[in-house]
Amino acid sequence: MKFRRILSVFLLTVLLSVNFLPAAAAQEIDITADAALVVDTTDDIVLYSKNATQLMYPASITKVMTALLVLEAVERGELSMDQMITASEKVIANLDPEASNVGLKAGEEMSVENLLYCTLMVSACEACDVLAEAVAGSVDAFVVRMNNRAAELGMKNTRFANTSGLHHPDHYTTAWDLYLLAKVALENETFMTICNTIAYDVPATNLSGSRELHTTNSLISNWRILGYLYDGAEGLKTGTTDEAGACLLSSVVRGERRVVCVVLHCDGIGAGVQTFPDSIRLYDYAFDHFSTKTILTTDEMIDEMPVALSKQTSYVVLHPANDAEAVLPNDLSPADLTRTVTFNADVALAPITKGDVLGTITLSYGDQVYGTVDLLAQYDVEASKFLTVKYQLDQFLSQTRVKLAILGIIALVALIVVWWKFFRPKRRYGRTGGKRRRRTYHGRRRR
Repeated sequence: MKFRRILSVFLLTVLLSVNFLPAAAAQEIDITADAALVVDTTDDIVLYSKNATQLMYPASITKVMTALLVLEAVERGELSMDQMITASEKVIANLDPEASNVGLKAGEEMSVENLLYCTLMVSACEACDVLAEAVAGSVDAFVVRMNNRAAELGMKNTRFANTSGLHHPDHYTTAWDLYLLAKVALENETFMTICNTIAYDVPATNLSGSRELHTTNSLISNWRILGYLYDGAEGLKTGTTDEAGACLLSSVVRGERRVVCVVLHCDGIGAGVQTFPDSIRLYDYAFDHFSTKTILTTDEMIDEMPVALSKQTSYVVLHPANDAEAVLPNDLSPADLTRTVTFNADVALAPITKGDVLGTITLSYGDQVYGTVDLLAQYDVEASKFLTVKYQLDQFLSQTRVKLAILGIIALVALIVVWWKFFRPKRRYGRTGGKRRRRTYHGRRRR
């Protein structure tokens, strides 16, 4: 009997747990990546996550930050894209022989633009350090800037030790932090132009002939590896080291949606082949199981807010300021979302003009927020002059300084009354001492 009771409680607990599982729970996807993240950039909707905050080695995805800092220096006018930069002997001497490179020589001159193409298209490590010296004076100083910029972007679990992503035990990040970096890079038009380039010819330099570059990203080109072209793929960066495994930071645009995918430490060292099927499976999941749905329309009457100072009405109706859309799991209806209304104040004071912002509405499911929209007054509400004057008088009299002034006046009046009654000098009437001279009228004297 006791066993049956325990079993019943256990089964009830299981049933309740199932009922509270989110409808958007991510299914298991067959990928080799140790860490992965898929995010729809609309409102940062996480579509899939696997060890997204676990510290990982980023390999050459590091070069996204390097290129971004160079382009930001160009935007500030500190460099120009056509400015010629000379590769220093120090950079070339310190280059790891196993590092990917384009064979720059000490004293070779190349433009900032072409160095960026070498950095982003074929992952040239020496190009990163040449650019770093041009921007910050030294590679070490540039790395400091990389870490400072990471902190500004909210990359809380990231530390850079070099410009290229060559293995270093203190050079790490997370899939989520790389997504934050990607969001900024995606907004840089020059960055996206370079990393979306399939083939590029670097003109001859003072020490070398021309160089033919082909992107390492097989989602946008089949020059290196066949079979992984993906519709709508754009950028961003591949990366591979023995310690980091094969890594890929990429994005796909379909209609109004842009999805970013991060895969770290995939199988397939060397060519990094496995990053592409892993990413494709994740993109297929993102576009097959999620879609854009309207979650709010302007013609909805959301709530009634109490109104004061009006004889016309005691409340005003609120409606959304705009239609709202969100990327939802296909099995999640907008009706399933939790709506949380927040008023700007406990009571709205008349007069109110149609369209005044009086609050917000937030739509969420579990911990995921799908949108926040302002709430507007549906119509005008006139104020009562009498109630307004009374309210203003009450507000005036409720001020601390006014209360103190009134108390001071009352105290002063009380003091005057006490002084007048008890301490005021009294006037005396009648004789005040000495004899008064009596004057007698004898009539008018005749002459």
